[in-house]
Amino acid sequence: MELDELKQTWKQTPIKPNNNTDIMELIQHKSYGPIEAMKSSFKRQMIMMLILPFVLVMTNLNNIQGVFSSIIFWSYVVFCMGIVIFSYANYRTLLKMDKMDGMVKSNLEQQINSIEKRLKWNITALPIVTIFFITLVEIVPYFQHYRTLEFWHSISPVARYITYALLLVLQYFMSRRVSQRKFGDHLVYLKELVTEMKS
Repeated sequence: MELDELKQTWKQTPIKPNNNTDIMELIQHKSYGPIEAMKSSFKRQMIMMLILPFVLVMTNLNNIQGVFSSIIFWSYVVFCMGIVIFSYANYRTLLKMDKMDGMVKSNLEQQINSIEKRLKWNITALPIVTIFFITLVEIVPYFQHYRTLEFWHSISPVARYITYALLLVLQYFMSRRVSQRKFGDHLVYLKELVTEMKS
């Protein structure tokens, strides 16, 4: 719904091809500008990934020792910190674009390409991370005891592998859809505005 409203606002906002100042105002607009929209998304990602490990600890207060000795928990913490670093790098790039006035077209294009590349790396890395966690779920019960994982391993291996395959397929399509919705459409609009700028 929010994205549809933003798109409608973009369509109704005239682009003045020969006025870089006006185009920069559209790019940096605090209410509906593409930079502000992406900054908000990356900021939410950082906050969520910083909170999640603490939520996991709080929900397992009766077994703190088990949590802190779990390779799955620490792997998840590393994953969350990786997302935080990824989001922060993009947030900083957007912050530079937001604060600098009179940026030349080539600089803006370079910053946009940088964010696009990082988003592609993220899409590529997610299936690898998912496979890593699937591997952990399969091998950890041989070294550490978890009731949940022991129950999972009591299920037929065929059923488990089918579930993993479905998870990977779902993750493949959902990650692309979410990335396009949160960032892709904003980047397309941003590139359209930059194209209208004079070098």
